[in-house]
Amino acid sequence: MSAPQIRYETSAGIARLTIDQPAKFNAMTYDMWLAMPDLVAKADADPSVRIIEVTGEGPKAFCAGADISQFGDKRSDPDSVKAYEDAVRGGMQSLVDSNKPSVAVIRGVCFGGGLALALCCDLRLCDGVSRFRIPAARLGLGYTYTNIEALAHKIGVGPASDLLLSARIVEAREAERLGIVNKCWTENFEGEAKKYLAEMATNAPMTLAAIKRAFVELAKPYAERNKPAVDAMVKACFESEDYREGQAAFAAKRPPVFNGR
Repeated sequence: MSAPQIRYETSAGIARLTIDQPAKFNAMTYDMWLAMPDLVAKADADPSVRIIEVTGEGPKAFCAGADISQFGDKRSDPDSVKAYEDAVRGGMQSLVDSNKPSVAVIRGVCFGGGLALALCCDLRLCDGVSRFRIPAARLGLGYTYTNIEALAHKIGVGPASDLLLSARIVEAREAERLGIVNKCWTENFEGEAKKYLAEMATNAPMTLAAIKRAFVELAKPYAERNKPAVDAMVKACFESEDYREGQAAFAAKRPPVFNGR
């Protein structure tokens, strides 16, 4: 059995980060949380990468949250608790702050910290047997103001209240209705998700980056938003080779070929 890890691979414009600990429903270890920012930075720095995909190994789970078997060693005193929380926060924030769109591809269990990680991605796709839950109220865990604020911003106050206060399991179709996921396919999930990502990866990378930055700024308090930075990225899109290529491809009724310049 291989050690728990997040595998990194790239193909056709997509950097795939695979949470690999299937024996524990892909629970995240401390080292896996620590590794996440470097892997996201690696994808950000690769000009061939257009999209970051985050997924779990195997069909049973996306991620069941933190690996609680480590809590005795990694969360045994105030200093270690802070270090652990900093690692989790850094891993999640790296996806939020990435300059490239991220998509969580979800199969099976998506609970606790796993759901929080998925919600840090820009989009979430799931199969018909996926299940979602935030069990903090069943475990006696405190859910911080910052986490509640982020959850409410992402899916709305009503669904966030439901998830947190009931601590119930939400099935895939209801998750789609509540906005927890963007798309749910009950048939041919692998093919449909692959097609969705492949089409997205052919879009203009400078446009994708500008859109992503706009959403990053919208998530901040109003006074902290950097609208000029987004405006500058939009301006760069209109001055780019890709913009001219998009117009030429439209006129010629052919697929555009973007190069990120």
